[in-house]
Amino acid sequence: MVHTTTSKVFSFPHSRFIGFGQVWNEIEKLSSIANEKGFPRHNVIKHSDTKLTIELALAGYKGENIHIESRPGLLIVTGDSGIDESEYLYKGITTKKFTETFRLAEHVVVDGADFVNGLLVIDLRVELPEAQRPRSIQIRNVSGGKNDDPRN
Repeated sequence: MVHTTTSKVFSFPHSRFIGFGQVWNEIEKLSSIANEKGFPRHNVIKHSDTKLTIELALAGYKGENIHIESRPGLLIVTGDSGIDESEYLYKGITTKKFTETFRLAEHVVVDGADFVNGLLVIDLRVELPEAQRPRSIQIRNVSGGKNDDPRN
């Protein structure tokens, strides 16, 4: 029996990505959660093939109330603004507790984080081992005769 799945998020052919079924399921799951939550707002910026930045908009929070944890394959950011006993005539800036989880590829490393003017900036780097870096393959010039093939 052949089982074919289609993705709600992506419209390209999944048949070109063999063995990635679990990845597609994870993407769909995280995509639906992210669309429901919408807080905190964030950006993911690609500076180069090896440098990325995640920015989270956290107006109303203090740096000491934000926690960042890096685990293999995960980056978890939590925040709690603490108890605010102010009397608001209007409160349009939310400062509720949150947990934001980012799935990281195997070789993504967290370099550090800064919190400036309500913006949490987390720097990431892709660190591929030498064996997994792209390399050029030399093409042998074989004239077509069986005896000319160096593999024989």
